Amino acid sequence: MSAIQGSDQVCIVVGAGHGGSALAVQLRNEGWTGRIVLIGAESALPYHRPPLSKAVLAGEKTLDAIALRPLSHYAASGVELRLGERVVAIDRQARTVQLAGGESLHYDALALCTGTVARTLPRANELQGVFTLRTAEDAERIRSAAASGKRAVIVGGGYIGLEVAAVLRQQGLEVTVLEAASRLLARVAHPVVSDYFAALHARHGVTILTGIVGVELLGEATVSAVREASGRTHPADLVVVGIGVLPELALAREAGLEVDNGIVVDAYACTSDPHIHAAGDCTWHPSARYGRRLRLESVQNALDQARVAAANICGKQVLYDALPWFWSDQYSIKLQSAGLLLERETVVLRGDPLHADETGFCVFHLRGDVMVAADCINRAKEFIACKRLITERLRVNPQALADVNSGVDAFELRGEVL
Repeated sequence: MSAIQGSDQVCIVVGAGHGGSALAVQLRNEGWTGRIVLIGAESALPYHRPPLSKAVLAGEKTLDAIALRPLSHYAASGVELRLGERVVAIDRQARTVQLAGGESLHYDALALCTGTVARTLPRANELQGVFTLRTAEDAERIRSAAASGKRAVIVGGGYIGLEVAAVLRQQGLEVTVLEAASRLLARVAHPVVSDYFAALHARHGVTILTGIVGVELLGEATVSAVREASGRTHPADLVVVGIGVLPELALAREAGLEVDNGIVVDAYACTSDPHIHAAGDCTWHPSARYGRRLRLESVQNALDQARVAAANICGKQVLYDALPWFWSDQYSIKLQSAGLLLERETVVLRGDPLHADETGFCVFHLRGDVMVAADCINRAKEFIACKRLITERLRVNPQALADVNSGVDAFELRGEVL
C-alpha cells in the first residue's frame, strides 16, 4: 500500500547516494505532488561513487565534476535537500524521522536508501594510515597519503581493491594486494578473468598474493605493516582495506522493520511497513530471474530499484526485475559484466586472454543454449549484445559466440540447427 497522493503529503528519502538522488527526482516524474525531502549525511551534492577509486583517487576529477545532478535540477524538481544531516531514528507509529540535531520531520511516505558501510579490520580506527573507500572524503584522504615510493598494502582483491591498486601503482607506489580467496575477483568472475587480472597487475609491478587469511595490522600510532597468520609481514606506509561491505540496517532494525541480509523488501520495493520503501545496496529483494533473494552492490541496481520504488510510492504497481550488470576500470582495461554466476554453467571463450590488452576477450556463461552471464574485457559491442540476450532469455549460437570473426548479430540462434 502506498501513501495517498496529495499536495500536502510529504515523502522523505533517507540517503543521498545514487539510489536516493534518483528516487527523489523520479518521484516528481511519477506524479508526486507533495513535498519531497532528500536527507544525506554528507554535505556535498549527491555524486557518482565509481570514480572515487579511479579518476578522483588519481586526481583527474574533482568532487564537483562527479555530481549526479546540478543543484538547479533538484530545485526544478521541487526536491528539498537536507545535506550534512543524519537521521537517527524512525517512529513508524507517528510517521516521523528524527535528525541528529533533534529536529523531528513528519512523513506520509518514507524511502530508505541507506546503502552500505565498509567492513574493516581490528585496530583500523586506532592507527593512522589505514583507510577504507566509500566516500569522497575517503578518496581524498588516500590521495593525500599516497606519494611515489611509498609502500601500499591493499587488503582485498575485489573490484575496489584492484582499482585502488592500479591507481596507486600508476602514481609510483609499491603495491601489494593480499586476497583471502584462492584467486582475485573470486565472488564475481570466472577463473579465466581472475587469471587475466592477476597477470595484468603483475605486468604493472603489483605483487598479488592469494589465500592470505587472518591478517593483522601492526604499528603504534601509525600503521607500519600487515602481518599474515603465517607470521610473514608486509611493510606498509598506508593500508587500504577493501574486504567488502555490510548493508546499513541500523535505522530499519531499530524501527522494527524486517531485516535479513539487507532491508527486506518485496518485488515492489516495499518493506514490511506499507508506508516505507527501500532501494539500493541496502535491500534484500526477491529476484524472479534467479528464483531467490539478492542483495546487489551496484549503481545499476540502485538506480533501477529507486525508479521502481518511486513509481510504487506514487500508487503504481511496478515490479523490479532488472538485469544486474557491473563494470570495473583498471589501467586501460575495462571489464563489463552482465548477469550473475550463481550456478554451474557451460563456458564459451571468445578471444585470447593472452593478448587481451590489445584485442580484448569475453567469457560467456550458458545454461543449455541460453546465455545467463557474460564477462567482457575491452569488448563493448559484445557486452551490449549480451545484455539484450540475457535480459530477453534468447537462445544463442555457441559457435558464433566463440568465433572472433562472427559479428554480434550472429550470436542469437534464429532457428538454425547446430
